[in-house]
Amino acid sequence: MNTFEDRKKSFEKKFAHDEEKLFKISAKRNKYLAEWVSTILKYTIVEQEKYLQDIIKADFQEVGDEDVFKKIKRDLELCNISDQEIRNKMKELNDKAKSEFQ
Repeated sequence: MNTFEDRKKSFEKKFAHDEEKLFKISAKRNKYLAEWVSTILKYTIVEQEKYLQDIIKADFQEVGDEDVFKKIKRDLELCNISDQEIRNKMKELNDKAKSEFQ
């Protein structure tokens, strides 16, 4: 019985650790995305910080990354940037963030 409880606690710790890691990767990716969009829109540092907060808020609207994609797409609507380019940049920056946590 003790072995079962130890294994259960071990799995719970691993799950919590993995979820925390995914959250940190997502947060870092969102920071990079905010920097990328801010550069395109020629935002100041203050505007970039506010934009990062807007991205964070958008990320909590839906499960997954589609909410962030929709926000960025709306914001870059007049910049002639395709959906595929946004999705590619999201993947690229997610991979970059992921590599920083390994």
